Amino acid sequence: MFLLKAWRTAAFGLYGFKQFTKAGFQEHAKKFKEEDMQISMEGKNCLVTGANSGIGYATAEGLASRGATVYMVCRSKERGEAALSKIQSTTGNPNVHLEVCDLSSISEVKSFVSRFSSEEKGLHVLVNNAGLLEHNRVTTAEGLELSFAVNVVATYAITELMMPSLEKAAPDARVITVSSGGMYTTPLTEDLQFSESKFDGVLQYARNKRVQVALTEKWAETYKNKGVSFYSMHPGWADTPGTAKSLPGFSEKLSGKLRTSEEGADTVIWLALQPKEKLASGAFYFDRAEAPKHLPFAGTASSHAVIDAIIDKLCALSNLPSEI
Repeated sequence: MFLLKAWRTAAFGLYGFKQFTKAGFQEHAKKFKEEDMQISMEGKNCLVTGANSGIGYATAEGLASRGATVYMVCRSKERGEAALSKIQSTTGNPNVHLEVCDLSSISEVKSFVSRFSSEEKGLHVLVNNAGLLEHNRVTTAEGLELSFAVNVVATYAITELMMPSLEKAAPDARVITVSSGGMYTTPLTEDLQFSESKFDGVLQYARNKRVQVALTEKWAETYKNKGVSFYSMHPGWADTPGTAKSLPGFSEKLSGKLRTSEEGADTVIWLALQPKEKLASGAFYFDRAEAPKHLPFAGTASSHAVIDAIIDKLCALSNLPSEI
């Protein structure tokens, strides 16, 4: 087991340094098609979580610049209002709105979705971007480990609860979940809240991101006849406020080699714009192309078999029925 973990870490590091940096993006961009990004989003409603900075902000700005009506979900009203004002100013699009919600709280997520759904509008694009890497074990008021609450429970709850709004925008509706290459280092596990005595925030984050990829697979299968598609993606290693705060050593070590927030958001926006015929629901994307969900010889592929048991746990924790 130790050797397998060491192999995953080494393989991830080598693969990441070649692919996930700014140099990797620049190399892959040589194959990008300019016309792929010249698609109007006018008349489409898009919701982006964690939209006040980093990849979430760049995503919201990119969608707004193409005419979409954008709903920015942010925890801080003050930071959200500043980001909203800046996006409206830079894009000239007045149809950008702020929704204040603490995604670590299931009750707040439910209240927010209830408010949004009451307006009876269709939701064309849901971007589950908000993420958290917490190095210390923190427990929320609802008794959940904080990283898991934000990265997994909120992603699960907001997606399931938004299904009626997404179905209103079918057959063009889609859910894009921003995962991380860190998920390559770990298999899927039913130990969702990190029961080990010594908390490892980086490993917990990687586990959370693996859950997101497996959830995306399962949603694609479960809702294949609903006109809603599901994609997960990896933004690469980007120089965002979140990275600088959570991984200062990593950020400093790779200073000048990390992607910009805009480069990290590029594939999110690309997935929002493309005709569905070009995409595979349930797939994992990186730099505008379908990417493997598992590294060779990493021993993680068979682990996705436990996703049904994980969904049962998420239903119970969030007090949602197994089918909304």
